[in-house]
Amino acid sequence: MTAGPRTASITRETSESRIELSLDLDGTGRSDIQSAVPFYDHLLTAFAKHSLTDLTVRATGDTHIDVHHTAEDTGIVLGQAIRQALGDKSGISRFGDALVPLDDALVQAVVDISGRPYLVHSGEPAGFELHLIGGHFTGSMVRHVFEAIAFNAALTVHVRVLDGRDPHHIAEAEFKAFARAFRQAKAFDAAVSGIPSTKGAL
Repeated sequence: MTAGPRTASITRETSESRIELSLDLDGTGRSDIQSAVPFYDHLLTAFAKHSLTDLTVRATGDTHIDVHHTAEDTGIVLGQAIRQALGDKSGISRFGDALVPLDDALVQAVVDISGRPYLVHSGEPAGFELHLIGGHFTGSMVRHVFEAIAFNAALTVHVRVLDGRDPHHIAEAEFKAFARAFRQAKAFDAAVSGIPSTKGAL
């Protein structure tokens, strides 16, 4: 089991956005999210709550053009912070899976803290990627954010939408399922000695 706190604080600034983010992987799910994108705040709050990750986000960007840059860049920094906070991954469960309903929506997520970034994302209904959830968050951004997190945290992530009609419910269920799977994967396992890999590194 890792002796020190599994925390990280990162600031990233470009011509398109400024992101300040801090997290504690061994938190209680507290969050303080201000991304300038209201529905994204909702999704990140759900991620923090259901993964038991304390998360603070302050993000600003060119949302007068589109939410794309701010949302994606926040995902990049979240992934970087997760990777930093995980440390050498000694003693963790490594794998997690979850099946989460939200009314009409049903989503399965599987996470492997593998050190190998990969995303398999499927099942969103036709037209979901074009829908403006809350009038400002394009459905296509859900996959973009998962890509940003998975690739920068070096996670293998599978997300499958098994059912769903309402775009809000589908997006929220995706984040909740990912959160629950990540919660399992990052948890310490008393039966695990050292790094859970035959290679000796993750």
